[in-house]
Amino acid sequence: MEAPVPLVPPDAPEEVRRRAAGPARVPEFDPTLGLPVQRASGPEPRHRLVTIGDSLTHGFQSGAIHNTDLSWPAILAYELGWFDQYRFPIYPGFGGLGLNLEYLLRDLEEHLGPEISWWEAPEAAVRVLGTLTRADRYWARGAGAEVPPHAYVHDLAVYGWTLHDALTVTAASCQATIDSARDRLVELVVSHSAERAALRVYPDTQPAYRHETVFDTAARLGAEGDDGPGIETLVVMLGANNALQSVTDLRVRWTDDTYAAERDGTGYTVWDPVHFREELDQVRQAVERIDARHVIFCTVPHVTIAPIARAVGTTKARPGSRYFPFYTRPWISDADFDPAHDPHLTENEARAVDTAIDCYNDAITAMVRAARSGPAPRDWLLFDLSALLDRLATKRYLRDPSAKPAWWTPYPLPAELTALDPVPNTVFLSAKPGGGRADGGLFSLDGVHPTTVAYGLVADELARIMAGAGVEFRSSDGAVRPDPHVDFARLVARDSLITSPPRLVDETLRVLGWCDQTLDWVDRVLHRRPRPAPPSTRATTPTADVAAPATA
Repeated sequence: MEAPVPLVPPDAPEEVRRRAAGPARVPEFDPTLGLPVQRASGPEPRHRLVTIGDSLTHGFQSGAIHNTDLSWPAILAYELGWFDQYRFPIYPGFGGLGLNLEYLLRDLEEHLGPEISWWEAPEAAVRVLGTLTRADRYWARGAGAEVPPHAYVHDLAVYGWTLHDALTVTAASCQATIDSARDRLVELVVSHSAERAALRVYPDTQPAYRHETVFDTAARLGAEGDDGPGIETLVVMLGANNALQSVTDLRVRWTDDTYAAERDGTGYTVWDPVHFREELDQVRQAVERIDARHVIFCTVPHVTIAPIARAVGTTKARPGSRYFPFYTRPWISDADFDPAHDPHLTENEARAVDTAIDCYNDAITAMVRAARSGPAPRDWLLFDLSALLDRLATKRYLRDPSAKPAWWTPYPLPAELTALDPVPNTVFLSAKPGGGRADGGLFSLDGVHPTTVAYGLVADELARIMAGAGVEFRSSDGAVRPDPHVDFARLVARDSLITSPPRLVDETLRVLGWCDQTLDWVDRVLHRRPRPAPPSTRATTPTADVAAPATA
């Protein structure tokens, strides 16, 4: 098992250092926390599902926000039999907003075939840069810049948002940020794409709406009940971006006492648990003002499991440990990895990040427990999303039985997924030479966000929690479904990364590495505050000087 006194870097907050010396957090598998409350009754609310969150709720995938009809809230709305009334933002054109890696790879495959020869590298570079230039023109100055008028959507989530962003950002502030940006003739990645995406989430049909936060909009929807709450189920899934930059930047910098004045800066990558709790308390107050019959809070997943920070090698730091000595980019091979020069996290840094997330999740759990046991009990529930990902962690647990904690059992994937060959797992997606998936399948090509079937797992877990709280799921004919579950056959058919991943095979990781060197896509797309494009890009092309692909 884990060493009795694990170490974390000395600059970690005192609470993290103290907590790391003890056992890791044990998940909560009972959404009620063993605290029954009286089940509310009354007419069915007008808005059956409203969600507040970040990229995981927005539906982000492979570096862009695009297939929002396959986000987990959209999947849930479909299973509720309510998809016709469910409102969500859409992002048509050029693979959506961000940098859609699947879109780029499929375009290269269509024009250059499943392999890129060395003499085709310049053509590939020109092709990628041309596609990005056209996408920028479309989203920043063309048809994509025109936001259709809308009073509200039910999926109130924006990729990159922290707790603080959800509490403070409005349509007006997003527009001001976009307007203040220095205008360039060409951006290789659309500047302020998160703010541009947010404009399709925040309501804008009345002047007052433009100054609403997502919590304000949810409160307005909650007040639209004729005889009772306007919202049946509110799901809040926030907090991942308070730690995610540690693995996308491969750098750990903790918030300090000046964080309140610098929350919109780009320097911090992990929130001190004290600061996280301060903002979580503001979230609690905002949610208390929303009239919803049920509220589900979700824990924060351990971001170090995401394959964007690939564990180097096959040997853990010590027998029974959860951690590997180093974590680096997935396109840097084990043979080429050099800790003196390549970006990486160490074992102790990864442990510190996970320990901070354990502290966050303890705080979320305590908040739900207090709501259910207070003098006026609320039907607040807990979805331990962190436990779901932990139970799927391939290299951390599934391939190392000695590291499994006492509570751990493998997650039972639905039959539609176990029937696939290979069974989807959490390593970086790869394809076979003749086509088809060789490995991975639960993370999309950005190495951070779920594939469609993995979003289905989230929706399936939430469906069970909602059904246990008395929420009715209906079939297409309106009949109540006694045992609601997600239609994974439908999702497998819609999941292009599962059914037919890009066939660039050995080129895939090499091209992604080239894109990162040339376009800095990891920082500018997965960073919570994407930075403007540099004046010029490096003259690097996807040739053999880029590291060969590595196994995840």
